[in-house]
Amino acid sequence: MEHPTSSQALDEKQAWPLHQWLSYLESIHSKDIDMGLERVRIVFEQLGLDFSDKTVVTVAGTNGKGTTCVVLEQTAMQLNKSVGVYSSPHILDYRERVRINGSMLDEREHCRAFLAIEQARQDTPLTYFEFGTLAGLYLIANSKIELALLEVGLGGRLDAVNVVDPDIAVITGIALDHQDWLGDTREAIATEKAGIFRPAIKAVVGDQKPPTTLTEAVDKAQLDVIFQDRDFIYSQGANNLWEWKCGDTFYSNLPMPHIPIQNASTAFAVIKQLNWPVSSSLLGQVLKASHLPGRHQIISQVPLTIVDVAHNPQATVHLVERIASYHYDQLYLVVAMLSDKDIEKSLEPFENLSAKWFVASLDVPRGANSSRLKQVLGDNQEVTECDSVSTGLNQARQLATSGDLVVVFGSFYTVAAVLQGER
Repeated sequence: MEHPTSSQALDEKQAWPLHQWLSYLESIHSKDIDMGLERVRIVFEQLGLDFSDKTVVTVAGTNGKGTTCVVLEQTAMQLNKSVGVYSSPHILDYRERVRINGSMLDEREHCRAFLAIEQARQDTPLTYFEFGTLAGLYLIANSKIELALLEVGLGGRLDAVNVVDPDIAVITGIALDHQDWLGDTREAIATEKAGIFRPAIKAVVGDQKPPTTLTEAVDKAQLDVIFQDRDFIYSQGANNLWEWKCGDTFYSNLPMPHIPIQNASTAFAVIKQLNWPVSSSLLGQVLKASHLPGRHQIISQVPLTIVDVAHNPQATVHLVERIASYHYDQLYLVVAMLSDKDIEKSLEPFENLSAKWFVASLDVPRGANSSRLKQVLGDNQEVTECDSVSTGLNQARQLATSGDLVVVFGSFYTVAAVLQGER
């Protein structure tokens, strides 16, 4: 049998378009998740990727990684600094996973990166995520940028991103998610997130009540660290404005962001650690420009319709808080989730809302059936089962009037189904 990375096979793959590469990535490993850095490190070292000419910021956490990165990305561009971002997962377009100075790369760039990984890996098995992460790191490393923002996919300690040593390690919020892989307590999960720490580097902790295991890991690594609510704080004022303070640094009259303030505050702390010269007015421009698809994204004004990737208890608590800030006549909630999420705890924050529910099945691996969602919501809620997210949204829109609010949430797959239909 011919070796999978033989010269002939590589020659054939040079002509592959992106969709063919992605199909191939899905086929080369028996597992979606295979925790461990040994295989990734072998290929990374074979590639000889060098980040020494860049400032590397690695961002881990349960929620808030992508929005923290986008604030840093926008700030860098406002300061005319070159910046690259690796993030996952994507929503509609695989190219969303790598941005250079705010823009996605051409499909051919991703294909060239995939070919480089295929050549370097020889017979080393890689999951879809590991292969894609190495390709993302390849693209970032070979870009002429000053700042590399690397978003951790799962956990931290054993995530493929962790083969790169950061100059600044960032931990956003820590909550229960991926318990099968990371542990079933915040303390256990924090230990995995802390795996991105390196001795004596700078760090930022955005979690407002960090578990003791995280503070112990900070002390052990002797980090130059600043904590949210201890070293830096934010507070909301009048006229929909807020302010931020860290030591003698103070920013005021900041506009409310499109993203959670906690994540914007965490990003400001990273800016502080980077010693970037910024002003309140510049950060105001940054906040206006900082948004990501699927993060409390408004897709229609009449009726007001919002999509949100919220898929764990911490994220849905925040979503309910955002819903409370709107004035509406009737609330319609469309939800579809993955079966391995904590569905009960994720839906619990909505129990006191008066809403009409449309629960949908997700036709993807690990997708939860609508009947399970209906069972979790119980008899106290008005629930309609739907065979798909688009069906649920269409039914909600047919009933909704101009003064109503429609919210679709529960998963990246849920949001992708809606945004695909809105194209």
